[in-house]
Amino acid sequence: MTDRLIHGPACLTEGAAWLLAQDPRWAPALAHPLPLRLRDAGFAALFSMIVSQQVSVASANAIWARVQAAGLVTATAVRAAQDEDLRAAGLSRPKMRYARALATAEIDWDALPGLPTPQVIQTLTAVPGIGAWTAEIYAMFSLHRADVFAPADLALQEGARLLFGLPGRPDARALGQMAMGWSPWRSVAARALWAHYAQTKGRAGVR
Repeated sequence: MTDRLIHGPACLTEGAAWLLAQDPRWAPALAHPLPLRLRDAGFAALFSMIVSQQVSVASANAIWARVQAAGLVTATAVRAAQDEDLRAAGLSRPKMRYARALATAEIDWDALPGLPTPQVIQTLTAVPGIGAWTAEIYAMFSLHRADVFAPADLALQEGARLLFGLPGRPDARALGQMAMGWSPWRSVAARALWAHYAQTKGRAGVR
């Protein structure tokens, strides 16, 4: 059995209706259409997610624009680049190391879409600099998986606290346990929590 995919707005509508039927507290987060955020797959997409690690959305967008302007969006270009080139594009020393690790990793990009999500996560996190969060975001947005969640994401944690009136922000383990109840539409739940976070806080929680 292949993993359920999100193909377009109708899938989000189906997932949102399912979540609301399970728990009416989802209503405020589902009051507006949810963003698809579907992306291309491959090296550039995952490199962009590495750039997004532990920086604000605005900073990630600015750095990625410089990376694109420098033409550093292929494994070949990154392997050929000097440290000065990567630094000039805005990459920190750790992210320079991660970019080179990704560029030299032997990932079969064409095979990834056919793998079960746990195997996708395992394959990607074997690359230095790619943790669970990055792999989960890639599976969610670039592979369009419908049942993926990123419980370590701070915006998702805060979104859950706000939406469900929790006494404190849940940690990754607690939120991951909560999210099990949102399967098979955890990717829609994530979009709803990001949207609720953005509406409440006035800033985006994810690129």
